Amino acid sequence: MINRRDFVKSGLLLSFSMGFSPKWISSPLYNKPVPITEGPQGHWFGYYDKWQIDPTGRFALGCRVGFEGRSPKETDKLEIGLIDLENDNYWKKIGESGAWSWQQSCMLQWIPGSSEEVIWNDFENGQYVSRIYDVRNETTRILPRPIYTLAPNGDYAVGTAFNRIQNLRPGYGYAAVTDPFQSVKAPDEIGLYTMNLKTGRTKDLLSLADLAAIPHLGEDVSDNWHWFNHLLVSPDSKRILFLHRWRPEILENQVMARTGFITRMITVDTRGKDLYVADPSGNSSHFVWRDPKHIFVWTRPIGKQAGFWLIKDKTEDMELIGKEAMDRNGHNTYVPHTNEEWVLNDTYPDKDRNITLYLYHIPSDQKVVLGKFHSPEQFVGEWRCDLHPRCDQQGRRVFFDSTHEGSRQMYYLDISDIVGT
Repeated sequence: MINRRDFVKSGLLLSFSMGFSPKWISSPLYNKPVPITEGPQGHWFGYYDKWQIDPTGRFALGCRVGFEGRSPKETDKLEIGLIDLENDNYWKKIGESGAWSWQQSCMLQWIPGSSEEVIWNDFENGQYVSRIYDVRNETTRILPRPIYTLAPNGDYAVGTAFNRIQNLRPGYGYAAVTDPFQSVKAPDEIGLYTMNLKTGRTKDLLSLADLAAIPHLGEDVSDNWHWFNHLLVSPDSKRILFLHRWRPEILENQVMARTGFITRMITVDTRGKDLYVADPSGNSSHFVWRDPKHIFVWTRPIGKQAGFWLIKDKTEDMELIGKEAMDRNGHNTYVPHTNEEWVLNDTYPDKDRNITLYLYHIPSDQKVVLGKFHSPEQFVGEWRCDLHPRCDQQGRRVFFDSTHEGSRQMYYLDISDIVGT
């Protein structure tokens, strides 16, 4: 007996093979998005590679702030909320954070495998920390360092220096603590670390000086300003993926003028060993692990065109995915429980400031536009509002941040009839 998902999928592929387009393929808007927050205060989640929805599908996480259009100051607090999707989207405040950015908030997320514990970053006693909140017992415990990403097995976090990021890439770091190494191009004292989520024990893996000492395409890059960004752990929790970035800053009137930066994508094991430059092109951008050996990344590999490439870790094997359907950079993930056949993605605003949200079916090379959402002109630069689409853990709904109704709010769309989950 064929199950529902296979039935939907077989019908989809049959339609494509016969030249027909299902109604939702040609529609400019798959369905009207359902808001889960409302103004006047702004609400959003943050980045696209974290669990916003608990394993039951009932509770969503969110952030609330009372201003827009400027960088956060060290005194600005973010409110953390638990949203009951089955009780009129009731917002329950569960905490605050003094360590946040517009693009990634405070790294708020459910700990993988848990329906009880939530984690986010905060500022306390002059340093960045992370807090784990138990939603049932309403208790909080503090870990000594902030987190950037979590291992899928829920055992450990990976982190880096957020004040360094803020210094060199405003909008992604935190403003409460000044970078103590802001006059040092590649400090040996900061870099990449792991932290046990039970004990808080940390281990330094790699420093910025370590990476700055590795030539880029045969050239010395040590005389640049270096930082780490966008960390992610492999599905088997054995390897860490991150971006090493640098830029040749120019000091003008004691203010570092921003110039373009170069990026290389690197993997390493959890001991800081077996380092591999997975993409040496200098163009790596948004990525996600497909499985423990493959990375799905927007880049322009050496001698090849820009696009979303599936790269096999520790090899030179690569494959271009969605050559025509996904020809613009976006925030890409795989839809859960679809055997990595469905990709969820978005775009940056077009010339009319419209952002496209879509699904892409790899086997049939078909793109499903879920909607186009206008981004008002005031949401630009550091405080822009990317959709950052993310699925619930069942792969049935897409949640996203948007400003198409005039303020920063959160919405969802049901995609279960499309992907067959």
